[in-house]
Amino acid sequence: MAARAYWQGQIRLALVSIPVEIYSATKSGAQISFHQIHEPSGQRIKYEKVAPGVGPVDVDEIVKGFEVEKGEYVLLEQDEIDAVKLESKKTLELTQFVDAHEIDVLYYEKPYFVVPTDDLAEEAFIVLREALKRTKKVGLGQLAMRGREYVVSLKPCGRGMVLETLRYADEVNKAQGYFRDIPDDKPDGELLELAEALIEKKAAAFDPAEFHDRYVDALKGLIERKRKAKGKKIIEDKGDNGGRSGSNVVDLMAALKKSMEKPGETTPAKKTPAKKAPAKRAPAKKRA
Repeated sequence: MAARAYWQGQIRLALVSIPVEIYSATKSGAQISFHQIHEPSGQRIKYEKVAPGVGPVDVDEIVKGFEVEKGEYVLLEQDEIDAVKLESKKTLELTQFVDAHEIDVLYYEKPYFVVPTDDLAEEAFIVLREALKRTKKVGLGQLAMRGREYVVSLKPCGRGMVLETLRYADEVNKAQGYFRDIPDDKPDGELLELAEALIEKKAAAFDPAEFHDRYVDALKGLIERKRKAKGKKIIEDKGDNGGRSGSNVVDLMAALKKSMEKPGETTPAKKTPAKKAPAKRAPAKKRA
């Protein structure tokens, strides 16, 4: 079954319009979903939509309302909301171009694949893609999807392009409030060299397949053991997982050097220099 387009419209650059479709570039990974269960009966808990003083209500009788004052709502039908005129519902106008590094990673939210709608759109699509590659720029604009308008970025990705929704400025916390108590100290040169060497030692090409959700695996194992135990309570022994409390004082130099060792290799202990014997004092001269 072919994927369904998340949005269909056009990218506009000045007088050029390019019909495109966008598709979600990500999907939900493996997850463990739990339901709420009434333990004595084993039945699943369900929730009903109720109105105070009325009781359960039919879904068809529910509309959206915006509270303007306490207990006073402006009611809106879905077709009234859908009819709100906004050009960005169908058109992504590229209004600005910036260097990619100018956009802080905190602003990026979710990626989408962008493809031309048909053969007629391909030429203009390719021209825009290659122009972004050559200038090393990212296009910015605004796009309305699923009930809200987003700031979005557009950049080349292989034969296609990737659109990423961005957070608005008021949705991102200022880092200064969290980082201001960290001292602005210069690190010890030798410690810095050891840390850099450790990073180089572990450097590798990024391969997302190398990582998986170990918590999901652990939960699956727990569920299987619980099933075989026929409901008997299972509590794993946490033990000492090698964690260190924040109050422990760590010899950073020794820890970095230890990290650089190959498996089975030990750092030779430094010989402590022998203490020199105190010099003998000359006997005091006798008084005449």
